[in-house]
Amino acid sequence: MNNFKLKVISPDKCFFEGEAVNLSLRAAEGDLAVMAGHIPLVTTVRPCDFSIETVSGEILEGHTDGGILNVATDCVTLMSASFS
Repeated sequence: MNNFKLKVISPDKCFFEGEAVNLSLRAAEGDLAVMAGHIPLVTTVRPCDFSIETVSGEILEGHTDGGILNVATDCVTLMSASFS
């Protein structure tokens, strides 16, 4: 299974940084799943629950109050003011 580098960060903490298989969340236009090879994009993220599937198969779940998602060719970054 292909993986990608993912950072889930806020100004005061890092929720996750490492290799992931899948990131699922609610973007401005609706639900979005990011996997390896996704086309580059930048979008706003609505307040939502999100999930990360790690390369070991672990599912991490969290909540964001909204933010920005940047999908680049070398790294995916989810930035938010806060996570829980």
